[in-house]
Amino acid sequence: MTQSFDAAMQAFAPALPLAVGLSGGADSTALLLACARRWPGQVQAIHVHHGLQPAADGFERHCAMLCNSLNVALHVHRLDARPAPGQSPEDAARQARYKAFEAVALVSQAREAIKTIAIAQHADDQVETLLLALARGAGVAGLAAMPARWEQGGVVWQRPLLQVRGADIRTWLQCQGQPWVEDPTNTDERFTRNRIRARLLPVLESAFPAFRDTFARSAANAAQAAELLDELARQDAQLAGLPPRIAALQSLSRARQANLLRHWLRQAHHTTPAAAQLAELLDQLAACTTRGHRIHIKVGRGYVVRAGQVLEWQDIQAPAP
Repeated sequence: MTQSFDAAMQAFAPALPLAVGLSGGADSTALLLACARRWPGQVQAIHVHHGLQPAADGFERHCAMLCNSLNVALHVHRLDARPAPGQSPEDAARQARYKAFEAVALVSQAREAIKTIAIAQHADDQVETLLLALARGAGVAGLAAMPARWEQGGVVWQRPLLQVRGADIRTWLQCQGQPWVEDPTNTDERFTRNRIRARLLPVLESAFPAFRDTFARSAANAAQAAELLDELARQDAQLAGLPPRIAALQSLSRARQANLLRHWLRQAHHTTPAAAQLAELLDQLAACTTRGHRIHIKVGRGYVVRAGQVLEWQDIQAPAP
């Protein structure tokens, strides 16, 4: 169920010290303000200067003034978040942002270690993420959208506002008399997420007033299904090995082969096959009945190849065997 901003913050119980990802927008400004009031002296802020637009310097100045007024230490991380060929600007900025957060957390290990990083994504962001996943035909892992909590690099990451409407966050902030900055790119409908926000969410609100709650339940069901599939993949990996043996893979059903291959590529090589790539790989596995059968298939950002009795993954720069 959606929550009020105050209820969500009351339920938020992070391990301290806490760092808040601060863009300067309404959502992160509200989260930092509420955290700094509740845990004075235990909160820091991380601002990522993406270097992508002229307004970025103004975002940084706003964050510096806000943190100074709250007596909160501010870490500014400057980076070049321009997308690689074929990568969306949104994805490039997101990945760069998380790497910057991790870098600040790593540096803090030498001092008073940051134990939790809080990110201000909210219920509308969750809906947008789910709709994007549906639009690209994602499986259950993608339909699970954004988790509220996970652990990485010795730090707990949390999204305490995932059940709060974006409009409610702004209303709370206005009641505090606290200004924020507006990113001009948030209204640029060349970006898919902005088109969803501007065009689809108002229609959903009109047709299905409880859509945030029902979508959240669907995402939670998908997350549970993804967890079960991951558990099954780990069991099958004990039989087939990693990298997987071809004969052991062939003893599994096609669905379990696909599940194990996705698990292996994601966990060991941080890459995800497209549906067509995975289907071709499964067809080649089914046809692999002779010692001389060759497998060399583009998958994700590299190649899956046959190496004797096992499958291996090669970096895209590696020469074909």
